[in-house]
Amino acid sequence: MSAFHALTGVPILLNTSFNIMGKPILHAAEDAMLVFLTTGLDAAVVVDFLLMKNPSDFPR
Repeated sequence: MSAFHALTGVPILLNTSFNIMGKPILHAAEDAMLVFLTTGLDAAVVVDFLLMKNPSDFPR
């Protein structure tokens, strides 16, 4: 947690189920990519990858 804060400047991390209301929880990276690309998510971590729609929106 402190590493995330040091890296991003954001002192909190949210861990929740990754699904769209009324749909099953995702089980594959491909499902996660589809939800990420077709919803209002700004960023997501899938396996070891940080996905960001607009990287310039996030502090370095």
